[in-house]
Amino acid sequence: MGNQVEKLTHLNYAEVPTSDPNGFDPDDDGPRIGVSYIFSNDDGDDDQDDHIDHFSSGNHSVNNEEKPFDPQDELECAVYYREECVYERNTGDPTHSAESLLNNCRPGDLLEFVATGQYPHWAVYVGDFQVVHLHRAEIKNNFLTDVSQGKKGRIVNGLYRYRALPPEVIVRNALDHVGSRDRELYWRNSECFAAWCRFGKREFKIGGEIRIGKQPYRLKLLFSEKKSHVLEFQSLEDVIMEKRRNDQIGKDAVMQELANHLNSTHEIKEEDYVKC
Repeated sequence: MGNQVEKLTHLNYAEVPTSDPNGFDPDDDGPRIGVSYIFSNDDGDDDQDDHIDHFSSGNHSVNNEEKPFDPQDELECAVYYREECVYERNTGDPTHSAESLLNNCRPGDLLEFVATGQYPHWAVYVGDFQVVHLHRAEIKNNFLTDVSQGKKGRIVNGLYRYRALPPEVIVRNALDHVGSRDRELYWRNSECFAAWCRFGKREFKIGGEIRIGKQPYRLKLLFSEKKSHVLEFQSLEDVIMEKRRNDQIGKDAVMQELANHLNSTHEIKEEDYVKC
């Protein structure tokens, strides 16, 4: 099978096995459901971007339907491997224009570009106003301002808790793969590629972990101080896929989707009980 691994497709919550249908858990005493992914031939491409590739010099057009990033709709979350927190996103992190980012970037920094209703796009800053990133099944080297496409961005070195490689190694990891595409790729999306460049961990690669047995990863979704929900996964790759999907649809949609699933499951159990 080599590197040609089919895309993962999310099963919506109504199709996912549920261990407890009682809804949000204010006491946070353990995971409730686990999100499943299946192999699929669906063309998700990098970041599920079906638009044409605008990442070329001299072209600064922006999708007319793009909405400014709404920090209020960003979902706070944390990722745990067994008992260790390996990722944490707190809401309220400021975003900046591409020009402002250039004043603060250093080679080896991870950048995230965000817009409401779109998957976050990650890139590695390699110096000289340029970034390396995975876009539409190819690793490319472009100017930061071209890649931003008018979106706000931020430096996200601290989201993952792994120890970073030296800056020169991060840059070399990125530049060494420029031009790789399709079956040559080992990463499923821009975040996995950028994070691998910085941390060098195989868990960010396609098939880097075997999905067998106990689910060691937990994704904790924090809706408020009193409402949270925990999902279980077998690999970091699956966690990232779900986390990015949540980023794309937004906090309110995730809450509604989860509530609908839990209520539906509860009704099914009540019907079964009546029939008995």
